[in-house]
Amino acid sequence: MNALTHWNPFRSGSRFDLNADFDDMLRGFTLRPWMRDLETSATDMRLDVQEDEEGYRVIADLPGVKKKDIQISVEGNQVTIEAEVRREETKKERKQLHTERYYGKTYRAFTLPQRVDIEKCSANYADGVLSLKLPKKSNGSSRRIDVQ
Repeated sequence: MNALTHWNPFRSGSRFDLNADFDDMLRGFTLRPWMRDLETSATDMRLDVQEDEEGYRVIADLPGVKKKDIQISVEGNQVTIEAEVRREETKKERKQLHTERYYGKTYRAFTLPQRVDIEKCSANYADGVLSLKLPKKSNGSSRRIDVQ
């Protein structure tokens, strides 16, 4: 069955689903499903966590974030990453036609299988990608990590 799809000229054509069911078609009569995509992207921090014998490596995509707006904390085996995306002010003489770029805070917290040696942790941020090196330790405490 072919369902009606709400057309958005700023969205990629590959997102159209011609096999969407009837419920999806009814939801498409409002702006809410389209706005839901923007809401989830504002809070979505994609990351990879890798482990070897010595420790963990975390790689997180944080496009549009400045170093000073990233906060990382490690306590035992708990890792927390917080970031804030700030948007530049729109000039009053310019009329906003369409906005997809978001601003606001994003947050991720996760638990690693083993405690982390907080004295040897390091963080690097370049080109919108945060990279953390978190060596393993049998006992641990809490420490804030500065982003390089």
